[in-house]
Amino acid sequence: MNFNRVHIEVTNICGLACSFCPPKLQPSKTMSLDFFEKIIVQLQGHTKSLAFHVMGDPLILSNLGEYLALAYKYGFEVELTTSGYYLKNVSPSSLFHPAVRQLNISLNSYNKNSLNLSFDDYMESVISTCRYKLENNPKPFINLRLWNFDEACSETEFNTKLFDKLSNAFDVKLNNDELYRTRPKSIRLDSKVLMNFDSYFEWPSLDSTHSSQGTCYGLKSHIGILVDGTVVPCCLDGDGIINLGNLHTTPLTDVLASKRAIDMLEGFANSKAVEELCMKCSYKDRFSE
Repeated sequence: MNFNRVHIEVTNICGLACSFCPPKLQPSKTMSLDFFEKIIVQLQGHTKSLAFHVMGDPLILSNLGEYLALAYKYGFEVELTTSGYYLKNVSPSSLFHPAVRQLNISLNSYNKNSLNLSFDDYMESVISTCRYKLENNPKPFINLRLWNFDEACSETEFNTKLFDKLSNAFDVKLNNDELYRTRPKSIRLDSKVLMNFDSYFEWPSLDSTHSSQGTCYGLKSHIGILVDGTVVPCCLDGDGIINLGNLHTTPLTDVLASKRAIDMLEGFANSKAVEELCMKCSYKDRFSE
């Protein structure tokens, strides 16, 4: 199997408690460098792109550069996904390591937490990171993610303040009413600096009352590898409910060839969710719209 990307949870520690994320149930852990290297050796030939994220924030790692150096050594490109709270703690040599293809910053993390950090200080870190990229590093993309465009327009006040700040920082006018009306997927702020828009989504849960059939990109475009080595079919299964196998004990080729994985793939090919968690996942309904 070949994937567009593989999500590797190098750490499941985030440090925040965003109201739009599910509660963290797994013990806090960081993947060892030795085990990380064993994983990416097995991933050669399956993908060229790694995303250092399932539930944790890779920017909390003081030795993030070592993980990036290993990825680069084996020919992988990396996406880093962060809340943006730790940007000041990470050196530009790590943020813009040659392995890094894309940096995703979740802007709507700010107003969904109660931390001692002003909005201006938070945004200054974000904007300074963008400026550093523009002045020094032409390669990586920066995606500023704003995934709070719900039908109720519940984040209008925060978004208006955010758009004013970004409009002043970049030569782009961001109008709250216009953006809610047109619902663009992305806007270019500067060279390889984009703002991405989407709506809130419900994380899949066995406790959900939602139930539907349909297809999904899990096991087709991507898989996830949790910090403990558990292989999951998609990046929304942070608790390892659909445990396809563990790379501490089972080679990746065997995990991907397992009956459970094959049954899922065949089900999705026929618009059928064979796993209970997939049936209760409303995110997959987007692929049928």
